[in-house]
Amino acid sequence: MAKQEKAAEATEAGVPRLQEYYHSTVRPALAKDLAKTNPHAIPRLEKIVVNMGVGAAVTEKKYLEEAIATLGQITGQKPIATLSRKAVAGFKLRENMPIGCKVTLRGRRMYEFFDRLVSMALPRVRDFRGLSATAFDGCGNYSLGLSEQMVFPEINPDKLSRPQGMNITLVTSARTDDDARVLLRAMGLPMKKTEEGGGGAAA
Repeated sequence: MAKQEKAAEATEAGVPRLQEYYHSTVRPALAKDLAKTNPHAIPRLEKIVVNMGVGAAVTEKKYLEEAIATLGQITGQKPIATLSRKAVAGFKLRENMPIGCKVTLRGRRMYEFFDRLVSMALPRVRDFRGLSATAFDGCGNYSLGLSEQMVFPEINPDKLSRPQGMNITLVTSARTDDDARVLLRAMGLPMKKTEEGGGGAAA
């Protein structure tokens, strides 16, 4: 009975809009544009890593607790705390001290987060003119930064004590930055067509 209920819930939930769009529209277009005859060679989004560095947690533990709660709201997944690798006396930092949090998204949650990022969060960034088209790591992965979490509509600014930035890394299966750029643009990531300088920060 329990298995039938879970199956019914999955059917009701359906496939995320962007996941369906990738398989029905983006994937066939990439196969043609990139001349990929092997279906396994067609670039795809593999995972998204969202990371918050909370330096203030060294003196105020509540800031880290707030960041963890906020990141959980944004991603729909429980974050893990990230620890310092070494001690820095000048910053009162001890080794293995919690100073941030991160979430690694795959599958359904990855597509849902990416959809909300491009359709809701980025358009709410003040004076947004597009993301850098060169913020790749040479291996087909793209990183961008947001200066505050309030661009996500599910966050209530009245319940936050301070703005908190985050780094978002889009990990793809592409072997080159050029192929990854074509993939992410096709998926709706608003990158500039002509680079005007600067990194991947959006806010």
